[in-house]
Amino acid sequence: MVSESKKQVMDWVDQNKGDLSDWNQTIWHYGETAWREYKSSAWYVNQLREQGFEVEEGSGGMPTAFCATWKNGDGPVIGGYAEYDAVPGNSQAADTVERPRDGLSKYAGGHTDPHSALGIGSLGGFLAAKAAMEKYDIKGTLKFFGEPAEKLRGSKPIHAAKGYYDDLDAAISFHPFYMLPLCNTTRWDTHCAVAFSAMYTFTCDEPQTWLSSGSDSPIPASHAEARAPGATDAVVNMYTLSKMYREHMLSNGMGWSMNETILNTGQATADNIPGQMAQIYYFIRVPNVEMAKKVMEVLDRNAESAAKAGHCNWKRDWITKSRTGLANHTMAEATFNNLKIAGAPVFDGEAIKAAQKIQENLGLEPMEKPFLDEIEQLIEPEEAEKKLRESLPSWQQHFTSDDYTEYCWHAPTVRLYIGRPALKSPKPGYAYPTWVMNALGGIRECIDPMIVSASKTVGMTVVDLLTQPELLKKAQDEFKERTGGGINGSKWEAPLCDYEPPIDYRWPEYVTTERGYEWVIPATKEDES
Repeated sequence: MVSESKKQVMDWVDQNKGDLSDWNQTIWHYGETAWREYKSSAWYVNQLREQGFEVEEGSGGMPTAFCATWKNGDGPVIGGYAEYDAVPGNSQAADTVERPRDGLSKYAGGHTDPHSALGIGSLGGFLAAKAAMEKYDIKGTLKFFGEPAEKLRGSKPIHAAKGYYDDLDAAISFHPFYMLPLCNTTRWDTHCAVAFSAMYTFTCDEPQTWLSSGSDSPIPASHAEARAPGATDAVVNMYTLSKMYREHMLSNGMGWSMNETILNTGQATADNIPGQMAQIYYFIRVPNVEMAKKVMEVLDRNAESAAKAGHCNWKRDWITKSRTGLANHTMAEATFNNLKIAGAPVFDGEAIKAAQKIQENLGLEPMEKPFLDEIEQLIEPEEAEKKLRESLPSWQQHFTSDDYTEYCWHAPTVRLYIGRPALKSPKPGYAYPTWVMNALGGIRECIDPMIVSASKTVGMTVVDLLTQPELLKKAQDEFKERTGGGINGSKWEAPLCDYEPPIDYRWPEYVTTERGYEWVIPATKEDES
């Protein structure tokens, strides 16, 4: 039996799905990347204020973050959030062929997961719940966050450490499906793992002390002298050492990853001046904090060695330290029950035509049913858990990474997945190019069904938590049991964040010049063709 307030949630979503579609298009086409989501965050702030929320901009000292609150009397506080950061190098148009968005380099930002639809799916749910709260005078508070730089696990550890989640009674985390079997389900026991990342900066501050300087030269970098290796060489050494030592950081037989990006390289001219400053950024995903510390210990040793070889100084600055996730079966079951009511997304009509056109443009035979079966099917959380565990060692408690885990230690939290458009492989071993998934996330007919299903599920779960005291108490009792008493309990994990928001680095971004609005890497004629 579906309550009238939950029917109101579904009706609101159905009546406003055109707006939700338009809103997603807005954020998707902004395609702004980590820590530089200026237009995207401003759009959310304005929209939430129009909807009656009080909004703190720049929450936690992060310019593109926000904290929005709407209250209808005394009652539980339910949290949720939008993400809106895109990924550099993924500027795919909402089209059935490979091409960047109009006027931009193919190296510009683009939504991959897509976080655009993640944010609008969550926002739609909270606005639908608000409509039901107003109509039926349901008491409680909605607290909706803007979480920038998720790809860097950026904002949630900072919000958590600064106390923004401490007043939550429950929280809802939604993400588009990104790997099987986590599609149209909720996460059960095996939640996301730890993510640590850091920036290593090398500076060549005294190039004149490298070997010796000619006494006849008035400058420390004479063209006739051997110059110091410098910061560029230090970064290259760091990169090489860390690749070489990867197998010596942790034991084999488990899932973990380490990725690196060279952010700055030298700033030297063609003169005989060594690279003065260079930076390399490391991001690691590991099962637990102890393993993360071991990896960082090796990276620090590598930095010390690379700096000595390059005649440089070095320092490490934290970008993120996020915790493991924490299960809550009560929240997972209640949310999945609402997903059953909302239904998995259905991809038909124009969505099928777009998918078939993509296959045709790739030289494939268009399929009658081009979409993965799983994105239109529900899977019970415990069944998904069983399948997920098949590839993991029994001792490994956490897998993959995402910083929704920060909410888990401050309130009972659910992790919800809804099927996003993905295509069937035409033959064993075939993998679609990356642009295909990105394009499907921007084509309205393909992405909108996911947004609708997510909004209904999120909205109904909010209403349940506000109108069923016994459900919320059960979720909170489970939270207290798993944490040994709640926040500061005997099994509770405190925030790891002990650093300021890393907003001042040279993160990739859009720039405005006399040529117009463009990515930091300009478009070329090849991009535009």
